[in-house]
Amino acid sequence: MTIQSASFRELRLEGLRRDFGNLNALKGLDLRINKGEFIALLGPSGCGKSTALNVLAGLLPATGGSIWLDDRRVDTLRPEQRGFGMVFQSYALFPHMTVRKNVGFGLKMRGVPRAEIARRVEEALAIVRLTAQAEKLPGQLSGGQQQRVAIARAIVIEPPLILMDEPLSNLDAKLRLEMRADIRRIHDRLGSTTIYVTHDQEEALSLADRIVVMREGEIRQVGTPEELYARPLHLDVADFMGYRNRLTGRVIGQQGGRATIDLGDGALLTGTMREDGIARQAVIAVRPDDLATAPAGVPGVPATVRAIEYRGREFHGLASGPAGIELFFKSEEPVAIGAPVTLAADPQRALVFAAEAA
Repeated sequence: MTIQSASFRELRLEGLRRDFGNLNALKGLDLRINKGEFIALLGPSGCGKSTALNVLAGLLPATGGSIWLDDRRVDTLRPEQRGFGMVFQSYALFPHMTVRKNVGFGLKMRGVPRAEIARRVEEALAIVRLTAQAEKLPGQLSGGQQQRVAIARAIVIEPPLILMDEPLSNLDAKLRLEMRADIRRIHDRLGSTTIYVTHDQEEALSLADRIVVMREGEIRQVGTPEELYARPLHLDVADFMGYRNRLTGRVIGQQGGRATIDLGDGALLTGTMREDGIARQAVIAVRPDDLATAPAGVPGVPATVRAIEYRGREFHGLASGPAGIELFFKSEEPVAIGAPVTLAADPQRALVFAAEAA
């Protein structure tokens, strides 16, 4: 018998609220999560993503709404009755216990027989590749190893749901990449259901089956990584997903779902409309990787190069555009600081929103 996640069909949040006095930290979340999904809750600090996770775990009581695991309501249960696995940002390991005892602690508290504890702990350690470290104390391990102990402790109880609260934020860049691969590997091997809180859009894109973008206690958009990356529905979602160039101008033409925007000073950009009702004023959002230097005669945004750096196959720069706005761009060829350039983008990769949404 091997470790596996407890079976269920669907987790539902229905009108989930959490208030702190007059502050509405969660404003009626509605979300359905299927068994086996990897869901990332993504958003800036203060958007409510960690609050949502803590309410799910039972560490904070809900102010309103409900949480359902199939036909069983769980928001009325104590944390230990819900049986969810939790991986904290701070690891939360017992410093005086060996790795083996840390991993088996939850099973011991549940009264699982000693032989069963030993078997499941050995299997969990093998899954996270820490068998050789079993008798060490947490202080003798690297940050990545400590995080894997925390993951082993979460999966060994065979939970229906694994909750992870920014588990990689304390690790360096190299370890974060390694642990991302480990987390997804473990998720797939166990067939588990994971809800993962992060403020890092690259982390969410690389790990999740679906991403839930939050802002000010509300869900702004739910979709696959591809949908969120290429087709954000709102300007604030686009901004958080890496569309750093935002230019406001006047709509001078619309055709076939595209709009051409006059940005002033001879600057023109055409993009794909993401909202209905875009009339005169609009904001066009473009990723730095999609705004590039254009040949002479191509319509675009006239700008002056302020900084340039080489990043392997191409150059990335900062330029001043109309009214001094900062523009982040790429170039296949080196360009000199102070040089005039024209910056343009593929209309499919430039997104147009109503200016009122700015």
